[in-house]
Amino acid sequence: MVVAIDGPAGCGKSTVAKILAERLHLTFLNSGSFYRGITLALLRAGIDLKDEQKVLDFARGLNLDYVNSHLFLEGEDVEDLLHTDQVDAYAAQVSAIVPLRHIVNEKIREVTKSLSIVCEGRDMTTVVFPNAEHKFYLDASIDVQAQRRFNQGVSDLSLEEIKESIRKRDEIDKNKAEGALKIAPDALYIDTSHLTIEEVCEIMTRKIQN
Repeated sequence: MVVAIDGPAGCGKSTVAKILAERLHLTFLNSGSFYRGITLALLRAGIDLKDEQKVLDFARGLNLDYVNSHLFLEGEDVEDLLHTDQVDAYAAQVSAIVPLRHIVNEKIREVTKSLSIVCEGRDMTTVVFPNAEHKFYLDASIDVQAQRRFNQGVSDLSLEEIKESIRKRDEIDKNKAEGALKIAPDALYIDTSHLTIEEVCEIMTRKIQN
């Protein structure tokens, strides 16, 4: 079974997906981790992110694994390094490269051949798993998105700077040539701005189990 969740940053996707996966005894998979892992590797290697061919050649040779909801890059657990300000600043740019999306999508689909998953990202319901059994689109106001990110305590940016960063990222995500952030016609839309995590999980659990 595939439970696919899309939505912008700060709408609670990762938290909700992890809880759902635990409740339903499914594997949690964060598609963004793959792009963030590749971005981290590119930055470490000093690859020019504007040189698409170099980026693709480098990405194809990377060893990426997903074990127990953690991303492993060349055998190193990099889960705690994926949400730094530096990776945040470039992840959307990297994930906008269309051929790179094909590489990552195949890696994600490979995982689901042997596992039932709850996956979240930007185009899970529209591109990666258009035939998913259950589809959800989570949303939140820009102010709520920024406040949640700020409260995580992983950024050195001010609240206003985080808000501007999210605004720019969402703009890139919504205008990608492929895999753009949009609401699938058959996805259940949930505005999480004024809902608790538990309330969102309840809505989704009822929908899945009905």
